[in-house]
Amino acid sequence: MTRPTAERRLSMPKLTRRLTNVVIHVDKENEGNIEPVASASVPSHTSKHIKLKEDTLQEWKRHMPPKENDPEAIKRDIVHHAVETLCRGPNNLDRLAVYQAAALAVRDRLLADWNRTEELMKAKNPKRCYYLSMEFLIGRALDNALHCLKMKEAYRQGVQDLGFRLEDLLEQERDAALGNGGLGRLAACYMDATATLDYPTWGYGLRYQYGIFKQLINKEGYQTEMPDYWLDPNINPWEFPRNDVLYEVQFYGYVATKMNDKGESRMSWEGGQKVQAMAYDVPIPGFGTQGCGNIRLWSSKSFNTFDFASFNEGDYDRSVADQKNAENLTSVLYPNDNHLVGKELRLRQEYFFVSASLQDIIHRFKRTNAAWKDFPDKVAVQLNDTHPTLAIPELQRILIDVEGLDWDDAWDIVTRVFAFTNHTVLPEALERWSVPMMEHILPRHMQIVYDINLFFLQNVEKKYFGDRELLNRVSIIEESNPQQVRMAYLAVVGSHKVNGVAALHSDLVRSQLFPDFVRYYGPEKFMNITNGITPRRWLYQANPGLRDLITQTLGSEQWVTDLNALKALKAWADQAEFQEKWMQVKAKNKQRLADWIKSHLNISVNPEALFDIQVKRIHEYKRQFMNILSVVYRYKNIKLLSDEERKELVPRVVIFGGKSAPGYYIAKMVIKLINTVAEVVNNDPSIHDLLKVVYIPDYNVSLAEIIVPASDLSQHISTAGTEASGTSNMKFVLNGGLILGTVDGANIEIRSEIGEDNIFLFGTLADQVADIRHRQKYHGVLIDPNLQVVLQAIQSGEFGESASVFGPLINTLTYGGDYYLISADFEKYLDAHDQVEVVYKDRQAWAKKSILCTAGMGFFSADRATREYAEKVWQLEQVSIKNA
Repeated sequence: MTRPTAERRLSMPKLTRRLTNVVIHVDKENEGNIEPVASASVPSHTSKHIKLKEDTLQEWKRHMPPKENDPEAIKRDIVHHAVETLCRGPNNLDRLAVYQAAALAVRDRLLADWNRTEELMKAKNPKRCYYLSMEFLIGRALDNALHCLKMKEAYRQGVQDLGFRLEDLLEQERDAALGNGGLGRLAACYMDATATLDYPTWGYGLRYQYGIFKQLINKEGYQTEMPDYWLDPNINPWEFPRNDVLYEVQFYGYVATKMNDKGESRMSWEGGQKVQAMAYDVPIPGFGTQGCGNIRLWSSKSFNTFDFASFNEGDYDRSVADQKNAENLTSVLYPNDNHLVGKELRLRQEYFFVSASLQDIIHRFKRTNAAWKDFPDKVAVQLNDTHPTLAIPELQRILIDVEGLDWDDAWDIVTRVFAFTNHTVLPEALERWSVPMMEHILPRHMQIVYDINLFFLQNVEKKYFGDRELLNRVSIIEESNPQQVRMAYLAVVGSHKVNGVAALHSDLVRSQLFPDFVRYYGPEKFMNITNGITPRRWLYQANPGLRDLITQTLGSEQWVTDLNALKALKAWADQAEFQEKWMQVKAKNKQRLADWIKSHLNISVNPEALFDIQVKRIHEYKRQFMNILSVVYRYKNIKLLSDEERKELVPRVVIFGGKSAPGYYIAKMVIKLINTVAEVVNNDPSIHDLLKVVYIPDYNVSLAEIIVPASDLSQHISTAGTEASGTSNMKFVLNGGLILGTVDGANIEIRSEIGEDNIFLFGTLADQVADIRHRQKYHGVLIDPNLQVVLQAIQSGEFGESASVFGPLINTLTYGGDYYLISADFEKYLDAHDQVEVVYKDRQAWAKKSILCTAGMGFFSADRATREYAEKVWQLEQVSIKNA
């Protein structure tokens, strides 16, 4: 007797089971077709754009002549935009207006490349990658565009003829406040690399009106936050508002079942609140190529911008409430989530981002007239950390609820489209969303996550029958109170590849973060792609003196797009004349930074001193706290030395920069301590110029372009096993700066590439950390004697504050168990500083190490990393306009 095949039943959480009792009866006339759709079917597509006849199309193109790039044409275009776009004439100009006119003239040329690139994509119809990132820290655009288009000298001449200096105009541009730290800068580097290498790739992000915040340091030395008004209220030359690209995004509501007369049904997300996502395109030029990439940013708009009835009733706040609520979604990057309202805003922000992006990706896919089963052959989506992970259930929802595919067909598509880059092993940095909040804001997605989890666990159970502890460990739903959705687990289950961003980090991802998933899926799903940086921004643009010296020495600019060519500098490392030229470039860069510090912070620093720099996001694991504690130790030692003994010291300028999250109390206290110490040290005439401490506020890409080339030494001193990779280390070393660091992140691979004699590494190793933490937790922290002297000095009020002010900070080392091992590493850290001083006194030895640092950095190009993603993850092929 043949038994019927059992049908899989979808799981239903308690809350949504009741909600899906709502049944909506539909027919084709009033609600559309809800019949099942096969994956082999080709989705229909309608375009709202008017298709022109061929002769009309040619007429349009005849009036779109290519831009000329000589100084006369450039002057014509600048004057045109000043007069006709900005309504300025020769008698009412200022630097900002001329900058805007010049930027618009450059944008015109980028737009021509952008249009040619999109026409080629339409004709070739290649597979495309979409890079989803909550951050894109792109920095200033004008200087970068001029370098990529190789038009800087022509623009310099044209602007000069019009009565202005190009350097003055470049300073008018505000950094785009679309990111905070390494995550966003990495994404920007990869967009530069994909454009330069002609990989068909777009970035997707959010257009934050006020960035993360503008950092100010008040008189007491505390960080305060202000809105970052980076967007010019009148015009932003570097974006194209796309009023024709609008998508609806939904929140809240309930889940119903739509059913037709045949008994066929689909789940449907009904009711709730809806906002509009409007696109803004930011062109990303490639270096020396005619192609142009793109970052599409979403801004939230209200469907009801003005409630006239409320206004007439005198309720003026309510009349614009919908508009304000919608705009809040894209007002600020990472709103403070120390309260429930902030958490809800973050979740809504992340869903808004992925919903709009996926609707746009699907819209573009439908234009290819390919079947649904071919979706993974046309689309690759890279999740840059866990923030875009909601894209996984969202794509599944669209495919099964909106497009009508079967669950299994849809899930097969989803899991072949997404790839996930993990950027941290810190438990607190792995996103979790409470189930009640998810059910409230995204009720249908919570159902889908439950089902994804159930089917995954069923497969795990088949492979490892009866291992309930394993099921509990790998479950996407964490059984806490309340239950939590583990977004990193969802990203792993929904992606076909998972990568770490440095060799050590990827080992920790496999061994500590996702060991059970490696056991289930096998090791081939988990891979390493070490981060990279773009040499166009971080050497060619930021360090023109070194750029010119390298180009002159190597005989060409080949190294700009083939960074391995820098290896040829090794042959020059021992030549005294070349060493002198190299150090002269460094001296000029240090003088430039010293001038900036004097003009902006009114602190005089000696450019001949050793510039010791740590600039990055402020966090306990990055150990800026240990750095400033060592500065206090150095200061107290200097005070004890005689005049003769002081002559043997290397003068040092210690420079800090970086933002703390607004709700991160301990990190903000580190900033306070740095500024308090700086106030005492910098105003002590008895130590002369032997030590200065500088905190540079509101650190961003443009400041990094001044700071990085000026470093003699940069510090990357995270507790071993906590820094995924780091990219600032790569930028400093590329510019000939030596590293003082721990055996962590990409420091390890940098050591392998440049040679262990050219880097100062110290400290506890990653495999020792757990044992030390255990010992400190259960047997107490043994405070290093040198560190104890420093802590006593702070607690005694030597730095102008009572013991209570810094008590919570010091308690992290004592009562807090010193989780980040500052005491355990402190003596080795001081020893490493002593080694630095010995080598720095030998100018020739230091110059040789500096040259070898730059020469060994070819591996850390974003071009190399992008090729690895394209070949091993995205399966992309290059599409070049030059060869079209």
